Amino acid sequence: MNILSAARLFLFGARDVWFVVALPVFMATTLGWADWAVGTFFACWVIGYGIVQSLAPYLTGKKAGKVPDGRAAMLWAIPLTVLTAGIAIGVNLDNGLEAILIGGLLLFGVLFAINSSLHSYLIVSYAKEDGASLDVGFYYMANAIGRLIGTVLSGWVYQTAGLAACLWISAVFIALAALISLGLPRHATV
Repeated sequence: MNILSAARLFLFGARDVWFVVALPVFMATTLGWADWAVGTFFACWVIGYGIVQSLAPYLTGKKAGKVPDGRAAMLWAIPLTVLTAGIAIGVNLDNGLEAILIGGLLLFGVLFAINSSLHSYLIVSYAKEDGASLDVGFYYMANAIGRLIGTVLSGWVYQTAGLAACLWISAVFIALAALISLGLPRHATV
């Protein structure tokens, strides 16, 4: 439970460190988007995120009878780490910036929704029957702490070092979530 909670803390901190403050401010100030355009984009992103989360069991194999385990959490975090680092490199290169950000954010949303859904499945499967509410509550407390850390870092890092730095921190956080996930239980191989 503690291992999954630690992975969740870094996973959600990774999203919010660039998504919550840095990206909307960057879109408005650097890309020149109107407030309504930024808001509409994020509203559509959240709707798409929810759709992908509902499809995640098909993508992780759960609907096909393959029950995800700790190894799946680690494996799904790797492409998200690579993608986030790639977006950071693209922002540093500043060539086709808007396309890199929009395309990267859409792919990030898909991979992040799968990772989040997989973590949510794992917490329910790991929770003890007699203390499930305590286990799940602790897990979502870690989620909230990760979001708080990400939000605070998003504003501070963006002001001091820019969007690319926020993305690099995000990539490191996701890599940490993947490494922590190595400690999660795996299914016994027969």
